[in-house]
Amino acid sequence: MTLLILITILWAASFSLIGVYLAGQVDGYLVVFIRMALALLTVLPLFRWQSLRSDRRQLLKLAGIGAVQIGLMYLFLYHAFIYLSVAEVLLFTIFTPLYITLIDELILNRRHLPLIWWLAAAISVAGAAVIRYQPLSADFVTGFFLIQAANACFALGQVAYKRLPTGAKLAQSQQFAAFFFGATVVAAIGVVAFADFAKLPTTTLQWGILIWLGVVASGLGYLGWNLATKQVNTGQLATMNNALIPAGILVNVLFWQQQTDYSRLAIGALIIVFAVWLAGRAQRLRPARQ
Repeated sequence: MTLLILITILWAASFSLIGVYLAGQVDGYLVVFIRMALALLTVLPLFRWQSLRSDRRQLLKLAGIGAVQIGLMYLFLYHAFIYLSVAEVLLFTIFTPLYITLIDELILNRRHLPLIWWLAAAISVAGAAVIRYQPLSADFVTGFFLIQAANACFALGQVAYKRLPTGAKLAQSQQFAAFFFGATVVAAIGVVAFADFAKLPTTTLQWGILIWLGVVASGLGYLGWNLATKQVNTGQLATMNNALIPAGILVNVLFWQQQTDYSRLAIGALIIVFAVWLAGRAQRLRPARQ
């Protein structure tokens, strides 16, 4: 759980960096491809090349998970910005905990998934809604479904990795390059199909932020997050997906002096913390059903 919290704090800063220095200035599809390529290069020195022969099926599974969890997710996400405001995008991402809980039950064919996990996920969504709700624009249906597709991809990837037999943490890190390889391939397809090459990064600051996002936020961040998914139950994982919303807003307020409703932020954050605690109760009461 501690690792999920640390990664959440790490990612919270990334939202503001993207919004302030990259959004509207550098093409989103190019940003995603650069991030994924740098992340791949970051973990590549850890890769065990002999596993290409001994664990080929496992590597293909990891590549598929990476392609869906962050490759397809980012393609849907950046398409949604065509139809939605930033506030609406953030609002519609709050349903991810429900997707995680639902997908986990469907994949494992569980008929008795602890009700407390569903309750915790729903409470987490409610807490995020308290923080992020904004009046909606008149034409948002297409954007809404694109964001739900992104949410489903991110949720599916997390659950699939959590349930994939991967061995010890060292073994996982030695194969994780396959995860980013799958994501990079999908990002490359997005660049070919949709990128605007007139919006390449040009300044030292933009490249510095991209290196940070690729090496630290993506490379180390997704490695740490996926390793941590195996240490918590499904309810905790689901609720932690919405913990990023108050953390991201807090960073934005403290470092970029953005205006926010502090009462809504505090109330929503407390609701999400309660949801995470509630999900943890199932782990203690029913440790065999993680």
